[in-house]
Formats: sequence, C-alpha cells, structure tokens
Amino acid sequence: MIKQQIRKFKLIVSGFCAFSPFTSSLYYTFFSASFRREQHAVLKGRLAYQQSLSEQASSSILLRRNIHRLEKGLIMQPRRAVFAEDYILETVVEFCHKVTMLDLAELKWAFAVLSEYFAIVGSKPLIDKARQQFTDFSPVAVARLAQLSLPASVPYTYENLPTAGVGYDALLQLFKRRRSVRWFLSQPVEPSLVQQAIEAASLAPSACNRQPYYFVHLDDPQTAAEVADFAMGTTGFSENIPSLLVVVGDLSAYPEERDRHVIYIDAALASMQLMLALDTLGLASCPINWPDIESREQKMATRLQLQPYQRPVMLIAYGYADPNGGIAYSQKKPAELLLQPDPQKPVVTKN
Repeated sequence: MIKQQIRKFKLIVSGFCAFSPFTSSLYYTFFSASFRREQHAVLKGRLAYQQSLSEQASSSILLRRNIHRLEKGLIMQPRRAVFAEDYILETVVEFCHKVTMLDLAELKWAFAVLSEYFAIVGSKPLIDKARQQFTDFSPVAVARLAQLSLPASVPYTYENLPTAGVGYDALLQLFKRRRSVRWFLSQPVEPSLVQQAIEAASLAPSACNRQPYYFVHLDDPQTAAEVADFAMGTTGFSENIPSLLVVVGDLSAYPEERDRHVIYIDAALASMQLMLALDTLGLASCPINWPDIESREQKMATRLQLQPYQRPVMLIAYGYADPNGGIAYSQKKPAELLLQPDPQKPVVTKN
C-alpha cells in the first residue's frame, strides 16, 4: 500500500517536472537517484581520460582519435593544403610520449598516417614545430617497427577493398540463422573460436576509432550462471549457460559529457558482429539486457572489479546449441514500419 502511494506521488511529481529540462533535472536531483551512477561514471571517466595523457600505455585514446581525424583530412575531397592545425601538436606530443610503449600495430598506424600527413601538408609555424618533433622521434618508432610485418596502415581507395565473397541472400540467411539461443550443450568451447569472434567484432565501426569497450570472458559454467543472474530476464535458463561475455563500456575514452552514449553505440555494433561471427563458427549466442539498477550494478562492479567509469553494456551467453532446444519466433517489424520518410519532405500525391 505504501509503495503504491509512493509510486503515485512520484508519478504526479514527474508530471510537473517534465515541463522543461530544468524542472526535469530537479526531479532527478530530489526525487530519483536513477542517474547518479551514470553521472558519477561520466565525471570519473573525464578525470581518468586526463590522467591517461600522462601515463605510459600500450594504447592511447587521444592518439587513436586524432590519427583517425588526420585520416579523414587526408581523404577529403578536395583536400586542403593545410589542415589539423588545431590538434596536430597535441597529437605529436602524445605520439612521442608513448612511442616506446604503444602496441606495435597501433604504433605502425600512427607513424604511417603522421608520415603521410607531414609529407603533404603545407607549412605553418605550429605544423612545422610538430613536424620537427615528429622527425626527432621517428628513429625510435622505426627501430621498434623493424620487427613487424603488417600491411600498409594508411588510407586507401574504395576499389582496393577486399572482395566481399558473400551476396545479400547469403547474408540474409545468416541473419535469419542468428537467433537468441537459451539452451546449450555442456560441451566446452575452444578458446581459439572465441578469439576469432572477438577479432571479427574488433572490425566494427567505432566513433573516431576509439573502441571504448572490452569483453570480460567467463568460461566457467558456474561463474557464467552466477553473473548471468545479476541481469534480469535470465530466470529459468541461467544455469544452462556454459560461457558468458560481459560487454563493458569505458567512459575514460571521452573528455566531454557529450560522448557519454558512444560506449553503448560502439559496444552494440561490435557485439552484433561478434554474435554473427560466433554463428559462422558453429556457436550459438544470446544477448542479455543489462538493467541500470543500483543493486545489480554494485554486484557486477564488485564481481568484475570495475572502475566507476566502466559500465556494463550487455551480456552475451554463448556455446554449442542444444539441437532440441526451443527458440522464440520473435516476429520482427516489417521494413515499412521501420523506414520512415523525411517529415519535412513535401508529400507527393498521385492523381
């Protein structure tokens, strides 16, 4: 009875507070704590981002973002004689700071793009300063890259893309095959298959190529069942899950609040590719929604030792499907409902 009265009161208050963004913020300040963990995570992420700039690491968010920005400048049509003047110096400073620690593939990409940029860009005081600093540190990069054999890491033309090898019909068949499977065999999955699926997932598009996510791999059935129970919607089948991937978004990839939702977008894009890859490898999967409920967030954060700026995005159960296990039909909306016209485009009526 008391809970119903509280719910009714909150509904009335929310009706008043929904009047404007300002009054809405008052509601979530005084009447609901639902967004407090997210607000804390965003602020902690901003601080962690700033701290990362002074740390040695095998990957650099700032470098990944700015090298990608340089690539876009290099492929611009028409390409400007001078570009990236506002961020090239910070890019080179970050490159030089991390040149001895960067993952070799990331180092090769950054070095190749910077080399191409300085080869074609015009002269400006700030650019020339960055050019000289890059030249001074280039021997360090060259020495590290001498041990590496990787394909070119610079922009290329569309005609040089590899042949797809699959048409629409075959791709659609894969999409139809990929269903949410909840019943699995107790057969363990070879680690190499998971590695292959993750490699496929890593090729998903990502805003400024920051890839602000990672996958926590739980391949012990007891642990997988325990963590799956943290989520909602796993009642009745969590004990049958042989392996689990927890998709974690990392807000330390962003210095500004405006990008706080990108972890969910990028992680979802990668997760879809991962599940499709699993299917091609003979494995089944089931994406599991992660609810933003404080008690469950605390359990997950404790179990996975997450930092405040690391947020669970979803869970993915996977394994070898039980051939006799049921699969929900789950009728999907037709394209006619999903594809909406431009609301400002004049409607043309036929006579």
